[in-house]
Amino acid sequence: MKKIAILFLLFFSSNLFAQEDIISELKFTGLKRTKESFLKRLIKTKVNTVYDSILVSEDVERLKRLPGIASASYTITQDNTTTILEYAIVENFTIIPGLRIATANDGSFSYRISAFEFNLFGNSQLLGGFYEKNIFNSYGAFWEHPFLFSDKLGVGLSYQDRTTQEPVFFTEGEKDYRFNSKSLEASLLFSFDFNNEAELGASLVKESYIFEGDNAIPNTPLSLSADKLIYKAVYRYVDLDIDYQYFDGFISEFTGQYVQFSEGEAPSEDFLGSFTSLRNDFIYYKKVKTRGNWASRLRLAAAFGNNDSPFAPFTLDNQLNIRGVGNTVDRGTAAIVLNTEYRHTFYEKGWFVVQGNAFVDVGSWRNPGENFSQLFDGTSTKLYPGVGFRLTHKKIFNAVFRLDYGFGIGSASTNGIVFGIGQYF
Repeated sequence: MKKIAILFLLFFSSNLFAQEDIISELKFTGLKRTKESFLKRLIKTKVNTVYDSILVSEDVERLKRLPGIASASYTITQDNTTTILEYAIVENFTIIPGLRIATANDGSFSYRISAFEFNLFGNSQLLGGFYEKNIFNSYGAFWEHPFLFSDKLGVGLSYQDRTTQEPVFFTEGEKDYRFNSKSLEASLLFSFDFNNEAELGASLVKESYIFEGDNAIPNTPLSLSADKLIYKAVYRYVDLDIDYQYFDGFISEFTGQYVQFSEGEAPSEDFLGSFTSLRNDFIYYKKVKTRGNWASRLRLAAAFGNNDSPFAPFTLDNQLNIRGVGNTVDRGTAAIVLNTEYRHTFYEKGWFVVQGNAFVDVGSWRNPGENFSQLFDGTSTKLYPGVGFRLTHKKIFNAVFRLDYGFGIGSASTNGIVFGIGQYF
């Protein structure tokens, strides 16, 4: 009897393993611009391998993160001899014009127009550029191919020539400079696995500050210029589930830079010295029932090596961290910023979505020459709750029209509207 039981167990086990589902064919439906060969190279499930539902689910999420894909799902079709895996794709429209309108630091009207293609040649290449009028003229061009060499290795190139009026905050008061930066950057892009990405890059930069205006301050420079070389390293951990306008999951992005200055026309170590900057963004998304989305971002940043310079790397600005505060209203050598908001879908029909949101932005800065304790003593803390709305096209990549109004709390606080394309974070 014991021998019969063993024989039965062996027969059952061998029959079980013999019936493993081997994928005999991979199909994609719904493709118009995206190349099927590119997607087959990108996904980890291959023909003539054992069907793995966990791996296929990861492939679906990987596809949904591509700019060219709005949504993806899969089906399995089986008969006695074949197992067919079919991915159903809903593509995004990826040629995106952009417009940003704001008030410049001198009170004049400023704007930025751009155009980007996020799925060039159907394989997720990015190509685009911008022109900006912000008192002065600026422009830039960008190209990126995240999967040029393989499904794990790509490259990016960019050139920017930016000229703006920048306030710099000395102990004696504020002084306006005409700031110009010409930069050429090259990066290697790494995609290690489903959750982990990295970037290594270097930039050649020519930078100058020229005093323009009536707010002269004694013993401060009238002009500064220098060449610099910036080394950059970025690491991202991404565990994110995307369902059109709803995000659920976690992102951590670390950016480290070493900025090495060399002598220009009139450099000064007191103002333009080499330094290291570190920043980490922790972003958490939570789907709330069927129509809600809670999103939070914690940003930690610090610079080391040139702590006394008023030309500090981290700025307090509407578009970057605190909605309603104004354009470049302060600079710091360290920062702690928390943005949290609840987004709710009030109307959704077909491709069109209307969302409302309520948010709280709070942050503190370490001013040049101060200790890290200033981040916690309340002297540089900004608190801005607010409300806004979003108009979203579900089948155009990043097509989120955003309008927020922030209410400043505390003495000398301001209120303001912030307009942009894409979610704030």
